[in-house]
Amino acid sequence: MIALIRYTFATVLHTQRYVAPLLLFTGLLGVLTVNGNGPLPAAYASSAGAMFVCSTWLAVAVTSLDEPPQRAITVVTAGGRPLRVLLAAIGTVLLSCLALMAVGLAFPLWLGDHAVTAADLLLGVEAQLACALTGTAIGVLCSRQVFTRQGHAVVAALALLTGALFTKGLPPVNRLFALMATTPDAAPLLAPAGAMLALSALLLTASTAATHCVGGHRQ
Repeated sequence: MIALIRYTFATVLHTQRYVAPLLLFTGLLGVLTVNGNGPLPAAYASSAGAMFVCSTWLAVAVTSLDEPPQRAITVVTAGGRPLRVLLAAIGTVLLSCLALMAVGLAFPLWLGDHAVTAADLLLGVEAQLACALTGTAIGVLCSRQVFTRQGHAVVAALALLTGALFTKGLPPVNRLFALMATTPDAAPLLAPAGAMLALSALLLTASTAATHCVGGHRQ
């Protein structure tokens, strides 16, 4: 698995598939959080939103790196286990999101004027992890293993992103953002955010299983 993740990282770096999601994350983070002030939960909701969009794009790019012949070779090299290759791609995305999460936590503090507590930082971690897992779940489900045509994958990803962001009260993303935008104190939000994080992990598990099932039937 470590070798597969290293291979995936090397391929991502070589093909520069990370550039567009990284620029999008930086742009959204700058627009949504620069020169902010007041309670941190609202600022961290903005950085989590940037993480959500970026992780979706990154997951689509990473899980669709190889053309079908190259993917078949990679699967054979991995012992004939396509699930292992898929998990390596997901691991690569999540490790990348962890690096971005540090930026998302520090950026509002650097350019804004906020009173920070340990509860604020923990809430920011929970929110960004929940959004990273949910975005990765959408990206995996919209990968080449499920949609053979790139246009269909893009439309599906946009539809799922829009629904998750703007459907009122829909967990985990919209519900989490609504709570963080309306509650200035982070401490009461830690338990609900933890529940949203657990739900996002379940969504990623279900998305991975569905993608593996569809991809296995096609192979």
